[in-house]
Amino acid sequence: MTRIIGGAAGGRRLQTSRGSTTRPTSDRVREALFSTIESWCGSLSGLRFLDLYAGSGAVGLEAWSRGAGVVTLVESDRRAASLIRDNARTVGARTAAEVVGSSVSTTLRRVPRAPYDVVFLDPPYPMSVGEVDQALSDLDGQGWLVPGAMVVVERSARTDAPSFPDGFTDVRERRYGETTLWYGHAAPSAAARPAAPVPEE
Repeated sequence: MTRIIGGAAGGRRLQTSRGSTTRPTSDRVREALFSTIESWCGSLSGLRFLDLYAGSGAVGLEAWSRGAGVVTLVESDRRAASLIRDNARTVGARTAAEVVGSSVSTTLRRVPRAPYDVVFLDPPYPMSVGEVDQALSDLDGQGWLVPGAMVVVERSARTDAPSFPDGFTDVRERRYGETTLWYGHAAPSAAARPAAPVPEE
């Protein structure tokens, strides 16, 4: 069972796809993820959150539940994208969560309406590290990130580490069983808030 952990919709259950098309981020990993995000920004209230390879939408909808002002979820699988919309209705985020039914590579070639404060990427584990690195490069080069934005990549602990673009700071990893989260911050401006260290477990 997958559920929203915290915030306004805490405890609400989410549907997940059957089979191996999507792989929901576990409650334990999501709790660690949002603990780290909130230790950096203090609160998600009003922030723009981008969930790439969104699957069931659990991470993006968790961000909405915790106060994110704009949540965009990108998922290329049509059935999974439909499931995200159903889950958004279930938790009360039907009008607040934008679901983009397109591939990440196609989406990131577009110019966003506004840059994002936090971006989460959970690509399929079989995806090559080169494809993940390309997504990170597209994020950095197409205006998707505010200065100092937090970018997080979820990968199997058995795969190679992603390469964050030049200028990213405070790049580090945290492992949770078979899952590793990689954290980095986009190049800051003079006005950007400093990146807080990722807390140890």
